[in-house]
Amino acid sequence: MNDLTQNAYRYTPLWRCLGWTMVAVVVVLSLLPQLPQPPSVLGWDKAQHFLAYAVLTVWFCQCYSRHWRWPAFFVALGGVLELLQGFTGVRTTDPFDILANSIGVSIGLGLSFTPLASGLRRFDDLVSRCLETPAE
Repeated sequence: MNDLTQNAYRYTPLWRCLGWTMVAVVVVLSLLPQLPQPPSVLGWDKAQHFLAYAVLTVWFCQCYSRHWRWPAFFVALGGVLELLQGFTGVRTTDPFDILANSIGVSIGLGLSFTPLASGLRRFDDLVSRCLETPAE
């Protein structure tokens, strides 16, 4: 089954565009010079990495399909972005961030096998019902 027939949402282009926008935000935030921040409380930085990559993985597994390419892509993206941070001269490469990204991808993939994976389908249906014009 191809991606379009398996995940034929009514607003598929919108959900995919939103997904790629989230990827762009992660890329930009990963490569911007870091602004002064308060001290990290309980590993909040790692939690941000974990959450971002879990959300991206779940989202793409819903918008396209649950396929090995999405976890592989996001693990690679997280690793490359961390390595690129080391070349900015302002930020550093942190192997624990790569680990947090990868754990987030793993959890996101796992969540894509749960009822949570139908969340986008339900939301797409809700949006469709709300935007339909009543028949006269």
